[in-house]
Amino acid sequence: MAEETPQSQAVIVEIRAGAGGEEASLFVGDLFRMYSKYAENQNWRQKILSSHSTELGGFKEIIFELKDGDVFSKMKWEGGVHRVQRIPETEKSGRIHTSTASVAVLPKPKKAEIKINPQNLKIDFYGASGPGGQYVQKRHTAVRITHWPSGVVVTSQTERNQLQNKENAMSILEAKLLEKKELEESTKISGKRKAQIGMAKRAEKIRTYNFPQDRITDHRIKKSWHNIAEIMAGRLDKVIEALGKNLS
Repeated sequence: MAEETPQSQAVIVEIRAGAGGEEASLFVGDLFRMYSKYAENQNWRQKILSSHSTELGGFKEIIFELKDGDVFSKMKWEGGVHRVQRIPETEKSGRIHTSTASVAVLPKPKKAEIKINPQNLKIDFYGASGPGGQYVQKRHTAVRITHWPSGVVVTSQTERNQLQNKENAMSILEAKLLEKKELEESTKISGKRKAQIGMAKRAEKIRTYNFPQDRITDHRIKKSWHNIAEIMAGRLDKVIEALGKNLS
């Protein structure tokens, strides 16, 4: 197996619904499918670590891992707030709605980067839940892990046994603790301003998906692309390449 470099480092992607109610949750599902197709085209491996689905087929939140390729070098540009403008399927009057979803791209820590003391963890097992009872396990297979020192709480219920869900939850926890550690280190080195910029990355509006005008615009490089259906189907190459040239 080839040695992992910073650019090929595996990542954990977290997509969370923002403003817009059910439409925001549907947009989370659209973004997840876009990244899944893109990962498939890149021959990356994907694993869902945690998800909370909705009745209409969207997600309040979905967290997944991508690995085995130049994952970090391409996915690192995707972190921030993604905005969608379109007429929702649930909208009867034909009005265009604006909804948002936040994307966080966290490098997966190497073993030596994050060490967690088991005594600092509170691990709870509970019954998995989901819309309409589909794939719901009556046994207590879902896992919630609380890291006492940081207050970080993570969950996983995608697998059908406790051990796999616990492993998934630990992967999420390690990535979040690494992000927190790097943010704290940047505060010490460069003062509060750099830390505030780092925190704003999750909240910064980076891209708008305008369906009526068949256009995607990335606000960081002030560039737009048409044929939104093709891009949402995973053809992200031209977008990622443009970001790499302009933001590197």
